[in-house]
Amino acid sequence: MIDENCIFCKIANGQIPSATVYEDEKFKVILDMGPATRGHALILPKEHFQDVCGLSETYSKDILPLAAKIGCAMMKGLGCDGFNLVQNNGEAAGQTVMHFHMHVIPRYADGPRNIASWEPQSADGEELKVLAEQIKNAF
Repeated sequence: MIDENCIFCKIANGQIPSATVYEDEKFKVILDMGPATRGHALILPKEHFQDVCGLSETYSKDILPLAAKIGCAMMKGLGCDGFNLVQNNGEAAGQTVMHFHMHVIPRYADGPRNIASWEPQSADGEELKVLAEQIKNAF
């Protein structure tokens, strides 16, 4: 299914031009127009899924191997020293376009360090046990 009002559906299906680095029958990989680093790419499914919770099994089994393929190509083609895979779900998590997508962000040894980071918090063992049970019980 395609959402006719979704900008990423339009880009993924060729209605809006993009700097495309890879394309197959399921995905289009484009360069981000607001990159975190030089070469920052987005993996867009050609079908519309709001987030990872709605992503079909057909797409989910192919996304990580594709992300690895793109990251390895970045290391070879751009000379980056590594890459981050970032995927946000929901506005509170930083998702700004409600169409599942994965960021592949090249990282350079002399580049910024805190692209995808958080401030570590403390947690005690008992609290972790309670939280683990709450999550397990939700399956």
